[in-house]
Amino acid sequence: MLKTQIIRTVISAGLCAAIGFSALSIAGQAPAAYAATSASAKADKIIATGKKYLGVRYVFGAPSGSTKSFDCSSFTQYIYKQIGVSLPRSSKSQATEGISVKKANLKKGDLVFFTVPSRGKSIGHVAVYTGNNKILHTYGKGGVTFSNLNAPTWKKNYVTARRVIS
Repeated sequence: MLKTQIIRTVISAGLCAAIGFSALSIAGQAPAAYAATSASAKADKIIATGKKYLGVRYVFGAPSGSTKSFDCSSFTQYIYKQIGVSLPRSSKSQATEGISVKKANLKKGDLVFFTVPSRGKSIGHVAVYTGNNKILHTYGKGGVTFSNLNAPTWKKNYVTARRVIS
């Protein structure tokens, strides 16, 4: 009888320890997992918001906050503001926000920056990376649209990327 009680106590203590260590392990990973989920959810919301404006015309210098027309940076400024991320007005200024990201490490919601050859070698265009080598942005006659990041124009004029959501 005493031997049975000792065995039960040892088993019980072992189970409690195993459950406790499992709980600590899960709790230790929860913030990182939550942060990844949160950043992914924010990126999805940015992209969904941007999609609502597909086809809205491009106007260089379009005013901040207007949804009747956009230029590239007023578009990114507007859609990021919807999740509480404040961005400066120009693409060149937006390129100083957040953290630098290598092109090979792009994630949905990252800002990608390009030169505009007719305006020199400095940054003159911004877009949102949407995954699968696609960007969401506005330019030219098409207005807000999706483009392939590897299309010749964007590939040739790519400068950098920044992560502004976490």
